[in-house]
Amino acid sequence: EEEAGPGPGAAAAAEQRREERLRRFRELHMKRYEACKLNSQEVVEEDKRLKLPPNWEAKKARLEWELQVQEKKKECAARGEDYERMKLLEISAEDAERWERKKKRKNPDLGFSDYAAAQLRQYQRLTRQIKPDLEQYEKLKEQYGEALYPTSDSLLHGSHVPSKEGVDRMVADLEKQIEKREKYSRRRPYNDDADIDYINERNAKFNQKAERFYGKYTAEIKQNLERGTAV
Repeated sequence: EEEAGPGPGAAAAAEQRREERLRRFRELHMKRYEACKLNSQEVVEEDKRLKLPPNWEAKKARLEWELQVQEKKKECAARGEDYERMKLLEISAEDAERWERKKKRKNPDLGFSDYAAAQLRQYQRLTRQIKPDLEQYEKLKEQYGEALYPTSDSLLHGSHVPSKEGVDRMVADLEKQIEKREKYSRRRPYNDDADIDYINERNAKFNQKAERFYGKYTAEIKQNLERGTAV
């Protein structure tokens, strides 16, 4: 007798297995396509991040924080409330103490090291005091447009005339600097009765330093030399 061929049930099962394999193959193909797409997007984003300045994230966070502060100020002004007072009410005692310690550590006075460091310290102090005039800036933008941001081909350089308020502000700041400098660099009065033990100004400064550090050890020797009793 001849063996019976595969029945319709076996053929249906084989077709079902084939459909299942095709379905899994399509799913794997779609997953592979999605992975390639996401990988390409990540490569593009990483390339953008690499082209940004190194401190871009910090600047972005700072700008977002400033925008939030401006919005809160507008809300407080609309409600007739003082923004500084409302901000203090939201700060806990621990945060206030931590910020106070951080403020004391900021830009500590390490004493004089060299003139370059002193100049940089003064520059940072003066720039922190500058408050930009946003209204004047907007007026200049409307007046000059793109020419406000000069390039090598721009002719705007040298045509700007500062306002009277700006000149007065600069003069007041310079006078304040001169007054402060005079307090720290005042010339000591000359004493006519003091002994002349130097040959020039530089030698006088050296003798003053030596006297300050070693005067208490050499006082007796000086007295003996003056009396003529030195051994």
